[in-house]
Amino acid sequence: MTLVIVLGFSIEIPQIDILEQTARNLFLHVPMWFTMMVAFAMAFYYSVRYLNDEHMKWDRKAETATAVGLVFGICGLLTGSLWARFTWGTWWTFAEPRMNLSALAMLIFVAYFILRSAFTDEEKKAKISAVYNIFGVTTIPFLLYIIPRQLPSLHPGAEGNPAFSEITAPELRLIFYPAVIGFIGIAVWLMDIVNRYKQVKELSESGL
Repeated sequence: MTLVIVLGFSIEIPQIDILEQTARNLFLHVPMWFTMMVAFAMAFYYSVRYLNDEHMKWDRKAETATAVGLVFGICGLLTGSLWARFTWGTWWTFAEPRMNLSALAMLIFVAYFILRSAFTDEEKKAKISAVYNIFGVTTIPFLLYIIPRQLPSLHPGAEGNPAFSEITAPELRLIFYPAVIGFIGIAVWLMDIVNRYKQVKELSESGL
């Protein structure tokens, strides 16, 4: 057991086989993916809204939410790679489908921004980007959840690894759930700041 002080409260972290002290990465790695999915869900919503009324503010919000989601997704990959180094002995393994499919998912959204840069016509860019984003977001559940669960995996729940319910022991949930809420809050805050910056920039460029 490891004693951790959080907001004046002492929490005993249980000893977990294989993961041992690296289990504390749970407070960073998993919330990153949850936050990414929330951001991409918001991007999906904004893209649909744009196709409904074609107001450029929805395209701006969709782009911003996608950018923030991509940042948190990359952070999820980096913290996962760090976790793999200390539990599996390697920074990356092509034998782990969840890692590879997660990287593929990030490349899909990198391609989203490359696609946007290929157009000079703002309305055409917004419309094609919205359609691409909708299809891109719908791949996330398949790439990160459905397909990996059908394949052998080193991730929690597979043979030789502790189940997710063991990792999220009651003691760990006292930190894990607030971490998820906190990172989602940071993401929404970042979206608001970036969106307002883009809005002010657009007004400045238009001379208003």
